[in-house]
Amino acid sequence: MLDPVWLKTFLVVAETRSFTRSAQRLGLRQSTVSQHIRKLEQATTQQLLLRDTRSVELTADGEAMIGFAGNVVETIDRAMSYFTGTELRGRVRFGASEDFVAGPLPEILREFRRSHPQVDLELTVALSGVLHEKLRAGELDLVLAKRRPDQERTGLLWTDKLVWVGREGIELDDGPVPLIAYPPPSITRARALESLQRTGKQWRITCTSGSLNGLRAAALAGLGVAVFARSLVPTGLTELPASHGLPDPGEVEFILSARRQAMRGPTAALSDVIRAEASRLHGTP
Repeated sequence: MLDPVWLKTFLVVAETRSFTRSAQRLGLRQSTVSQHIRKLEQATTQQLLLRDTRSVELTADGEAMIGFAGNVVETIDRAMSYFTGTELRGRVRFGASEDFVAGPLPEILREFRRSHPQVDLELTVALSGVLHEKLRAGELDLVLAKRRPDQERTGLLWTDKLVWVGREGIELDDGPVPLIAYPPPSITRARALESLQRTGKQWRITCTSGSLNGLRAAALAGLGVAVFARSLVPTGLTELPASHGLPDPGEVEFILSARRQAMRGPTAALSDVIRAEASRLHGTP
């Protein structure tokens, strides 16, 4: 018989490709994770993972086990929720900063859907300043966004360094800095302009886009440089070295804010998932 606990452990290892990270996510010792995988392999009489001191890879049987294990675990979770009457239902109006689209947002939504399949999400992706305004207006229940470090301290998830990025090998001449940026009220745009003004550098905005994909495309095309949080640099772009002479744009904070009246049930559950993912990625409490 295949123990559901072994299957859950296997799914996390298959996703993280790390026994250490799996142990942290599951709240187990690494030796316990190894024991679960060993027992699962003994029960199936097949090797599911290829592992050494540096990497963990799935075998062909391991790839097949993902589908079987996922179905079993999901069925058990749904059955327990049904019979205990604890399955959450309702709707969350959730706002996420544009930067998260290519970062942790898909993982957050996937984990929330797995844990709470009966909760409907109304997702708004926009600039942080727009999301804060919508939250204050009561149009959103929960917001995952950026703010400047000199603002209030409530809701802080983690602090990140802002960096200049561009396509690989981009060179800047002695003219104005070609800047690619979100439109106002973008926080990263404001920090980039403030740093240029502070150091007396000239600039010109060569491309403006409210879309992360738009900024990425412009940067990949070599239209200029942009500022992003170091942990959320878009794929294909690279952090520019100090030799480019660009000023330090400082830091930015990532926060989770909610309407007090909505911080219960589905909204509280989504908040828990986001905080858990922030802890996993950034080591925050």
